[in-house]
Amino acid sequence: MTNVAKQPLRIGAGAGYSGDRIEPAAELAEKGELDFLIFECLAERTIALAQAARQSDPEAGYDPLLEKRMCAVLPAARANGIRIVTNMGAANPLSAARKTLAIAREMGFDGIKIAAVIGDDVLDLINAEDWPLTDREGSSADLGKAILSANAYLGARGIVEALDGGADIVITGRVGDPALFLGPLIHHFQWPEDDWNTLGRGTMIGHMLECAGQLTGGYFADPGIKDVPDLARLGFPIAEVSQDGSAIFSKVEGSGGLLSIATCKEQLLYEILDPSCYLQADVAADFTTARFKELGPNRIAVSGGHGTERPQHIKVSIGYKDGFIGEGQISYAGPGAVARGELAIAIIRERLDLIDLPLRELRCELIGMDATNRTGKADTSALREVRVRVAGRTDTLEDARAIGAEVEALYTNGPLGGGGAISLAREVIAVASTLIPREAVKTSIHYEVA
Repeated sequence: MTNVAKQPLRIGAGAGYSGDRIEPAAELAEKGELDFLIFECLAERTIALAQAARQSDPEAGYDPLLEKRMCAVLPAARANGIRIVTNMGAANPLSAARKTLAIAREMGFDGIKIAAVIGDDVLDLINAEDWPLTDREGSSADLGKAILSANAYLGARGIVEALDGGADIVITGRVGDPALFLGPLIHHFQWPEDDWNTLGRGTMIGHMLECAGQLTGGYFADPGIKDVPDLARLGFPIAEVSQDGSAIFSKVEGSGGLLSIATCKEQLLYEILDPSCYLQADVAADFTTARFKELGPNRIAVSGGHGTERPQHIKVSIGYKDGFIGEGQISYAGPGAVARGELAIAIIRERLDLIDLPLRELRCELIGMDATNRTGKADTSALREVRVRVAGRTDTLEDARAIGAEVEALYTNGPLGGGGAISLAREVIAVASTLIPREAVKTSIHYEVA
């Protein structure tokens, strides 16, 4: 490691989930003065769903918005020297890299180097042995032939290797969300892989950025309590990170949203089981010493945070088929809306018994009255509209469809005044978790060059 201090690195968060808005990312590429633009697009079940798509088409399985995102940001990224890191490879990073190469060529960008990070797919390993599940009783063997995918949460090492190899765009499958941001930091600052305190701070920065607009007020907004301006033009966050792992958060001047100490504190604790030991493949991060300081409007400095040695096991998400869900909805409005809605639910329950529909579970509720209120019966005196929702889990798609059909039949079979009925049925892809030794995962890099 060199002792010469390097210039701060500017990283922008271009997405917080697969379907996120694209305009804020384009704004960052054009006006953010970035070194790196990061797209975090994988939720727990996303890869399992992508794996199902890949089984139907070997070239599919990557993020469906990859093409739109790349077309939106590549011109500004190339003009401004911005490198891109993303997990939009999902179940098929190689195909995503080839698709991105084709896009770059169509746009006339010669010499662009694209890296696919491979190694998170551990389905063969999970199928070959029996692994205890960490989020429930039982083991992977209990899931049997229902297993669809198994992906390990890789750390930043593969991203660092790809960047060290000169990649302009790095596309991964499953990695820990903060690792997408930690990789460029390790690459730029040459942090040693056992510098636990600095890696812990870098992981904290990555965690703060990974949900994009949540940090700039999106998930924070609560009218009259926590007001956030111009949410329709919400700007995504930028972190200017220094060599010691401290950072300054900001957003593009004039963009909507809010960066404050409060938004930062809320995001710091978002989806964190233990802030003193946030386990990632790279480090066990400790956020309890984090400190925030307001430097000006929408400029927040963060310091503190540290880490301890990385865990010897890494998490694997196992995607598996778990039956089907059938759903039906219908609305009732005007005087007696609640009573008619309750009657509709009673009819549906009896109908499902009469046709002897095999159900693994059933849920009936009145949206607007008791769909979220589980503490007791709500005051219904002022309610003038409700929406019946009936959802059930079944073993077959045909049985799932029968649930929605019964709800739609309420149109003409009572009660009075039902409207806006819909029905749907879908396969359920569920997720279970296990741990495997980190040395069981082998990462490799594949390059495509325009």
